[in-house]
Amino acid sequence: MYDEGGSGVPILLLHGLMGSARTWRSQLDWLREFGHVYTFDAAGHGRPLPEHWRTDSPGAAPYRFSTEDFVADLHGQIRTVIDEPMVVIGHSMGGLHGLTLTAAHPELVRALVVEDIAPDFRGRTADDWAAVISAWPQPFPDEAAVLEFFGPVAGRYFLDSFVHGPDGYRLHGEVEIFRLISEEWGSRDFWDEWKVVTVPALLLEGEYTITPPGQMAEMARVHPMARHVVISGAGHLVHDDQPAAYRAEVEDFLRRVLV
Repeated sequence: MYDEGGSGVPILLLHGLMGSARTWRSQLDWLREFGHVYTFDAAGHGRPLPEHWRTDSPGAAPYRFSTEDFVADLHGQIRTVIDEPMVVIGHSMGGLHGLTLTAAHPELVRALVVEDIAPDFRGRTADDWAAVISAWPQPFPDEAAVLEFFGPVAGRYFLDSFVHGPDGYRLHGEVEIFRLISEEWGSRDFWDEWKVVTVPALLLEGEYTITPPGQMAEMARVHPMARHVVISGAGHLVHDDQPAAYRAEVEDFLRRVLV
């Protein structure tokens, strides 16, 4: 857990898959105007997975974990730092962890922002996606190479996450771990978790979303205190793709829930 400064209501920022706490740095200054901001590196993203998640069975995956395990790990960090109800803002995987945390520990969360993630990805597989990542030409020798390969938006996202060593920029985690994390999402849904969330919620969806069609709208339909907004021109990285529109929606939400 990283203390990013500010004062007042705690605001916890949760990054997406293959992201890191640093991927929020462009949002920190204006978020500090609303509260005391914290960021967090999920397990497997620049810090090791807990040892008790490891499996030693021949032929089995090297680790066994679930979204609930990631949330329990997060909860353990929160308890040592934050002692009052907070606002949770999560992108993608971080949004899923945020809503699952809220469902499991409603006393900890006063409001929730979920960015471009939905409760049900069943039937999808991460195999092709993981193969593409494995083929990336790592290490990237410098920042320019990362930006050229990924483009200005995704490139900046990965520059804020990759490990920078003597030979250049590399992933800050294992492809197999990232694959296993996303593979779970193709085997189950999180509608039950979402349906017990009662705090005010802002649901931000990119126009060019990765989420299954209609699910974020349905999330708002079943939650009387949720607002669904589609951000024009944005892809999955809404807060980086359309930062002004993202900021305007989140600021409006925070003004309403922090009165």
